[in-house]
Amino acid sequence: MGKGGGCVPSKKKLPKRTTAAAADDDHELPESTPPATENSGAAAPEDEAVATIPPEHPRNLRLFIVFYSMYGHVEGLARRMKRGADSVAGVEAVLYRVPETLTDEALVKMRAPPKDDSIPEIASPEDLSGADGFLFGFPTRYGCMAAQMKAFFDSTGQLWKEQKLAGKPAGFFVSTGTQGGGQETTAWTAITQLAHHGMLFVPIGYTFGAGMFRMDSIRGGSPYGAGVFAGDGTREPSETELALAEHQGKYMAAIVKRIAQP
Repeated sequence: MGKGGGCVPSKKKLPKRTTAAAADDDHELPESTPPATENSGAAAPEDEAVATIPPEHPRNLRLFIVFYSMYGHVEGLARRMKRGADSVAGVEAVLYRVPETLTDEALVKMRAPPKDDSIPEIASPEDLSGADGFLFGFPTRYGCMAAQMKAFFDSTGQLWKEQKLAGKPAGFFVSTGTQGGGQETTAWTAITQLAHHGMLFVPIGYTFGAGMFRMDSIRGGSPYGAGVFAGDGTREPSETELALAEHQGKYMAAIVKRIAQP
């Protein structure tokens, strides 16, 4: 009898069942339920069925390297950027050209080499919405992007209207004819395109380290992005310029990966 005068349930614990008894209980089945056999077709418990579903593999993040190149200088940088980006686990770099606006006759007169068919032309501006980040490359025209790239950006009105590119990181790389011909201003003036789309401009700054301070040879590139000096069109990118492009690809891929983290 408890202190309050009423009956209280006993708080003594029941003795534990022996292992054998527990095993017997675990294997008891109601008489009306026949034991399932291997070929009986009995459905697995729901929790076991869920456990057999293989886990989904996360998709690779996609970095689009979209460029225009008349004489191949920007294309050379783009290829090295892809190498750098592809070295980052979980990121896949994809090369695309923008459509040419000059006629074949004009290109012949300008002695432009034929385009490499292994790099596809981007089918539609809407394809940009499938990327997680971008690197846009183009030669300069009076300190601004070439008309071919500007025409492509001008065709992204629907993406702008729906703000499908907002929040996505993007960077630039350029080609100029002379040392004072727009290695910085060509990228700087292109930032307006990203601003209207709500995109995030990602410069490389001085993350290339000592390579950004070399003065022993001609080198394109700036804190805004990789660059190459084309001269009259016959000069090929130097190894330093290509290495900077590879660094930018790797750097941007890491930024895309960081932004995509939940």
